[in-house]
Amino acid sequence: MTLLTRIVFGGASLLLLLLALGLVFLGVGDALRAVVSPDHSGVDALLDVLGYVIVAIAVFDVAKYLFEEEVQRDKEKRSAAEARRSLTKFLSTIVIAVFLEALVVVFKTAREDVALLIYPTALLMAAVVVLVGLGVYQRFSAAVEQKVGAEDEAADRKDAARESRPARRKPTARPQT
Repeated sequence: MTLLTRIVFGGASLLLLLLALGLVFLGVGDALRAVVSPDHSGVDALLDVLGYVIVAIAVFDVAKYLFEEEVQRDKEKRSAAEARRSLTKFLSTIVIAVFLEALVVVFKTAREDVALLIYPTALLMAAVVVLVGLGVYQRFSAAVEQKVGAEDEAADRKDAARESRPARRKPTARPQT
């Protein structure tokens, strides 16, 4: 089952990587067509490409995360700290991508119709909520790790002490002479 899981996640990672590359190439192609077109603004074309590249980076990061965590990894996460670091790294990249995409949409919307700025503002607020949620998760999980970590260390010391003690030998009865 582990081999099948690795194959599925490896295939999904490869597909996401190809889709991210496709987004970059399509974005650049659209920008080149827009720049040579007399009825289209070059600034809008560049903002479109920027949006494509930001989304492609986020998709690529998801592919990389899946590959590193589900395909390359030999065993399950050993500690809560390891899982927290992995999740934090992943979510940080996604939050940065959402912030950048929201900024691109703010610039595009401000150029076209200022009344529509509510939508990019909502996207920025959603990114802020995810970032604050990540901070809360970090705070609570770090506190739990300290508590659980101390208990785990005490149990490990107890096990090590038990293993290092020589085995007690039962006294043997001596035959009476």
